[in-house]
Amino acid sequence: MTPNNVGLRQQLLRRKPVSAFLADAEAGDPQDPAQGRGLRRTVGSFQLTMIGVGATIGTGVFFTLSTAVPQAGPAVIIAFVIGAITAALTALCYAELTSAVPVSGSSYSYAYATLGELAAWIVGSCLLLEYAVSGAAIAVSWGQYLNDLTQRLFGFVMPAAITAPPGEGGYINVPGVVLIALCCLLLIRGTKESALINTVMVLLKLGVLVLFIVVGITGFHSSNLHPFAPLGIAGISAAASSVFFSFIGLDAVSTAGEEVKNPQRTLPRAIIGALLVVTVFYCFVALVGVGAQKWTQFKGQDAGLSAILQLVTGQNWPGTVLSAGAVISIVSVTLVVLYGQTRILYSMGRDGMLPPVFRKVSASSGAPAGNTIIVGVFVGLLAAFVPLGWLVNLTSMGTLVAFAVVSVGVIVLRVREPELPRGFKVPGYPVVPALSVLCCGYLIWNLSADTFALFAGWLALALLVYFGYSRSHSHLAGPEAAIVLQETSRTG
Repeated sequence: MTPNNVGLRQQLLRRKPVSAFLADAEAGDPQDPAQGRGLRRTVGSFQLTMIGVGATIGTGVFFTLSTAVPQAGPAVIIAFVIGAITAALTALCYAELTSAVPVSGSSYSYAYATLGELAAWIVGSCLLLEYAVSGAAIAVSWGQYLNDLTQRLFGFVMPAAITAPPGEGGYINVPGVVLIALCCLLLIRGTKESALINTVMVLLKLGVLVLFIVVGITGFHSSNLHPFAPLGIAGISAAASSVFFSFIGLDAVSTAGEEVKNPQRTLPRAIIGALLVVTVFYCFVALVGVGAQKWTQFKGQDAGLSAILQLVTGQNWPGTVLSAGAVISIVSVTLVVLYGQTRILYSMGRDGMLPPVFRKVSASSGAPAGNTIIVGVFVGLLAAFVPLGWLVNLTSMGTLVAFAVVSVGVIVLRVREPELPRGFKVPGYPVVPALSVLCCGYLIWNLSADTFALFAGWLALALLVYFGYSRSHSHLAGPEAAIVLQETSRTG
């Protein structure tokens, strides 16, 4: 059977073999051999763990409490635990797939190897939504802490007209756009430099959060924990779905598969290590926060952790240090989120699913420069003009869909390629992957109807692009397609 007379069903289900992914990772751009090898392996285990922590801590701690506590009350602690359990189940699945398929692209690549091209395209679209929207949301929250810091240090704040998007008292979020532009410039310089700067910023942010816990606990009052769950189970479930936005960093680790030294061992360690660090800090900060301040005061509170420290101490300096730490740490989150999106686009471009500009790598820096510029423009527009509440829930939706697919992918790859070398295997298989899917489905179910409507619109747009461009330009539709389809038929 030749590519020209392949049926639609076979086109949608064609899979890219794991061996082809590994070959591409070493060969670089298959359509431009003169470019040489693709991404460079320059990231070590500690730096990769810091990438995971950096992409995660900074959203849930510095920003999400102001939206999640009004939903769940002090029981927001339980919401974070639910999110952490779901993330832990998924992290084990990620650890296995990253050790078996150590390439860029994250869930998109795993879906392409296990579920087929259409599923991979949908997952890739979810990831692009997840990263673009979360990057914009984080950039918006950065402006809040920047304003808080300038007020504490210099007694002035930037006007809302240029620090908030339409619908939230402003016209354009200028600080968010500036932050995204600076992060993109750093990413264009190269991954090694970006990873080093991220590590420094992550260590600073962890130090600031330790300060919050130590100082904030002195103002802890058990009476603030009553009533513990004022809005009941429904409130906890809604908050858990929202705060899952805070665990996006686990996926960001897997996007670095082609830039990591010894990926079969490094990737699983970094994913699990990052999850442990993040969970401990989230739970402690949430507990101290709701213990030091009445849950009803969180709603609409900008720079909430800074305000809590000032309430507890009656002094300005702890809040100033916290705000400065938040300004620095949110930069690291934005940096890693943008990094993750560019690597997913790179993988999709290399497979022919997107135009060639997305797979081009700079010979001097080893980074996909054109790809990064496009990402910066798109995310900058979201940060400038889209209300923050829409951004958070859309990110949770994209993250949860991607996590569920990873968990399914573990089961599928175990069945189809049981002999494939794996540096890590999920304990309790197949119960753990199945529980991960169920937990993700539960959190998706509790998202708002508006989020489902926006997500459906995004998927409709993604399908138009797939059938209009990607299906015919996919490298699996080229001369090598017949071989791949034969292999798919034998293993499927």
